Amino acid sequence: MPRAVKFTEYGDIDVLNVVEVPKPVPGAGEVVVRVVVAGINPGENGIRTGVMHDRWPAHFPEGEGSDLAGVIESVGEDVTSVAVGDAVIGLSDGRNSQADFALLPADRVVPKPEQLDWAVAGGLYVVGTTAVAAIRAAAPAPGETVVVSGAAGGVGVLVTQLAVRAGARVLALASDRNADALRRWGAEPVPYGDGLEQRLRELAPDGIDALIDTHGGGYVDLAIALGVAPGRIETIADFATAGKVGAHRDGMAALTDQPAAVSEIAGLLASGELELPIKARFPLDRVRDAYRELSERSGLGKIVLEVTTGA
Repeated sequence: MPRAVKFTEYGDIDVLNVVEVPKPVPGAGEVVVRVVVAGINPGENGIRTGVMHDRWPAHFPEGEGSDLAGVIESVGEDVTSVAVGDAVIGLSDGRNSQADFALLPADRVVPKPEQLDWAVAGGLYVVGTTAVAAIRAAAPAPGETVVVSGAAGGVGVLVTQLAVRAGARVLALASDRNADALRRWGAEPVPYGDGLEQRLRELAPDGIDALIDTHGGGYVDLAIALGVAPGRIETIADFATAGKVGAHRDGMAALTDQPAAVSEIAGLLASGELELPIKARFPLDRVRDAYRELSERSGLGKIVLEVTTGA
């Protein structure tokens, strides 16, 4: 029988299990995707542990995962946008991407460019739409100076590159081991840690125009201390502070054109104009190891689960 990652109670990674489940059947307007690669994202830890229960409660037995790339296995009535056998990039609102088969609304899948690596495609939807939303909120412009926190993370690497493409000078906060990649993308790496505010003041004596926070933990406050206008601050991690100071907190839900945004980013990745590094790959039955690695919040890019083959 098909497999899926499930958990039946809130807890640490040991509540995650790969179990047998019935193969889903699409209804009207739905598709079933045979998952080739599924991505994982930091927010899934919060859902699994119950920290985000008020916002995103689990409904046990709960599945895991939103991002995926795979092949259309079957389609329901009235679906004309895709056909069986099509390679697609998708998003599961039902938290069921970490499985052999995922049931999705047909409007949640877009074509996968042939040249795009399966692993990159499988980890793209959430980080791609979140990065586009962040760039739109902070609105970096040519000649401006923009700070990106968590610049080596899954969202951060795309935000950094998109801000550079917008013509901004990008000060990318990350550990020293990721500095070479950030320089390759046209950003200026800046180590985080003690003395960060002073380092940024010295690097940008004329001021910082915008700050995009993909990490949390005080970067919105830092932006205010640096004199960044609240309307030019965007965070995807520190919602409470953003609400207090009037900063943006525009995640992927702020995008009304998600499929178009994903398709655009996928095309840029396929052509080599953007890069989304894959820092670790795990088979589905090692899902606990994948989330253990995610919890360390280190390294460059995305972690993915390789579920089936792309053939």
